[in-house]
Amino acid sequence: MRLKVEFTTEPFDLDEAPAHAVVAREVIEAADLDAIDVGPFGNTAVGGAEGVLNTVDALLRRTLEAGATRISLQVNVVQDPAGERRG
Repeated sequence: MRLKVEFTTEPFDLDEAPAHAVVAREVIEAADLDAIDVGPFGNTAVGGAEGVLNTVDALLRRTLEAGATRISLQVNVVQDPAGERRG
């Protein structure tokens, strides 16, 4: 199974990246995932279920430790163009 995770961490700081945002970027870039997109207001990553779930666990733990007060995330099963789940 392949999953896509989308997430943001808060609080926001428009002047410079807060520590929790820097940690989130480090976690997602170090993960064994197929595709990542890191942006100022949202991040996405796609990969195998085990890799995504392990990354979400690390992301939650490390960003909370780094000062995040809210983490919003969504996980979806990735489907192929024919509408079938990819495994």
